[in-house]
Amino acid sequence: MTAAIVGAATSDLGVTGLPALALLAQGVTRALADAGLALSDVDGLATAGPGRFAATQAADYLGIRPAWTDSTFAGGSAFEMYVARAAQALAAGQCRTVVIAYGSDQRSARRRSLTGPYDAASPEAQFEAPAGPLFPASHYALAARRYLHVHGLGRRVLAEVAVAARAWALLNPEAYRHSAGPLTVEQVLAAPMLSTPLTTADCCLLTDGGGALVLTTAERARDLPRPGVLVLGYGEATSHAGSAGPADLLDTGARAAADRAWAGSGLGPHDMDVVQVYDSFTITTLLSLEALGLCPPGGAGALVAEGRIGPGGDLPVNTSGGGLSYGHPGMFGLFLLIEAVRQLRGECGARQVPGARTAVAHGTGGILSTHATVVLARQDAR
Repeated sequence: MTAAIVGAATSDLGVTGLPALALLAQGVTRALADAGLALSDVDGLATAGPGRFAATQAADYLGIRPAWTDSTFAGGSAFEMYVARAAQALAAGQCRTVVIAYGSDQRSARRRSLTGPYDAASPEAQFEAPAGPLFPASHYALAARRYLHVHGLGRRVLAEVAVAARAWALLNPEAYRHSAGPLTVEQVLAAPMLSTPLTTADCCLLTDGGGALVLTTAERARDLPRPGVLVLGYGEATSHAGSAGPADLLDTGARAAADRAWAGSGLGPHDMDVVQVYDSFTITTLLSLEALGLCPPGGAGALVAEGRIGPGGDLPVNTSGGGLSYGHPGMFGLFLLIEAVRQLRGECGARQVPGARTAVAHGTGGILSTHATVVLARQDAR
């Protein structure tokens, strides 16, 4: 039984002044309206926050009693994992309508800290914390330094990722950086250094925000107002907790997650019309493009330098503006999926990829620790 995404929406973005649960509820209300469904139809709920008992708190706030919930916390990849879990729950008959939702007031509440979170009891802390790394920036910086060294590249390839993201954001009125103007490679390189080789312009934004997806079976989707976007494949992998552990910082679980998703979908990387990858930092985009099989190891640098991932390119990547220029409310995995759905439904206005029928969303969590890939397609693409 195939699952379908029948509703997608974002909540307010930026500095909202709204609490996290209110932003979550805003996204849920809008996504259900988009799907032509009501809150009373929802019997499945997945969310990664806020709070320790995230799904329980969200269900209580929404006033529902779901038959199925998931609040697996895996960082930014959790939402791609939820799509897999929801598809499995729908196929098993555990529920009929699943909402995947998220809300964060991270910017308004000033919750983000660059010095944590380090759990003194965690095994890796004894090796990493004494060095005083910025979390997670220094860990991604280590991977970036290794990447540039291994492939003989300079910082310019990282900067090109940020430039492409800004170009997409200028086409998206919803983006936090929509009115900021174009970004140049020189500006990225000249921005304040945060953790070598990453400048502040290599890092994702810090915003409030939220959103939601509504899933049901493909069969039921045919009776709803909007055409469903089919979930064709998914895969996930977990690799490491800290940077002190891996033998190779560039050998994450991303490729395994992608391979599993491709195998399940019956499609491959070069069948994709739209690509949405987590861009917590510019290096994350490069590593993800290679892990997805869109280019060989070390080949992402040339791909972005040629302008292929930006507007007008033949490999549209992060068409919303991504975490680098659209917004980043703590975790961005849900927004990758929302943008993919909007592209496949032809709703993206000036940034719309012509004739988009297939899309892949790849989430990354922790410090390149958890990875999840989802392959989506319009119903007429099968």
